[in-house]
Amino acid sequence: MLMLLGWRTSTGLPLPPSANNSAQCASLFRSLLLSVKEVLKSEDLCFSLIKSSEMPLRSSETVRTCSPASTQSSGCSTLINSSFSENECVMNIMRDLAYYRTAIETYLKTPLHRPETEIPLLSPTLGIIRDLRENCSPKETGEHNPSEDAPGRWGNTSYANRQKMCKMMRGFHVRAITINRAVGYISSGDFRK
Repeated sequence: MLMLLGWRTSTGLPLPPSANNSAQCASLFRSLLLSVKEVLKSEDLCFSLIKSSEMPLRSSETVRTCSPASTQSSGCSTLINSSFSENECVMNIMRDLAYYRTAIETYLKTPLHRPETEIPLLSPTLGIIRDLRENCSPKETGEHNPSEDAPGRWGNTSYANRQKMCKMMRGFHVRAITINRAVGYISSGDFRK
């Protein structure tokens, strides 16, 4: 099943259906997930001294709005919504991307432990987010001010900042999985049936 979702995300019609670059969007969403995964593997940011399973997320709104519509009564409380709004889901995905873009950009302006490795490590993720927002965001979603709910302020110590960034990237990894699943669901068109 997980493999099927990955296939749909990489080969189906991605967000938004009106975009001319639908294949490119699916590829970008998949690349985002892989890029965040690479960041988490890095010893420069998420090194072995940072021992925490904490994964802060922007909000649970994307999970709520991008969950498939439930047509039957199940024991799962996350499938309570009875209708699925593609536009609302897309808007929340774009808000998530704006949030993480702001977090990464502001982090890169702090005193870094090893800028020669941290900047090249995080720059591809920023580039993918920029491409997604430019090429895959429907124009009618309106702008969201990411500073409204931007992540906490960065401090002056590179260790504390790296620890916070590593935790945030763990949360972003989970959110990128959710986003790719939502893209697969939208691509499938199952909610239109």
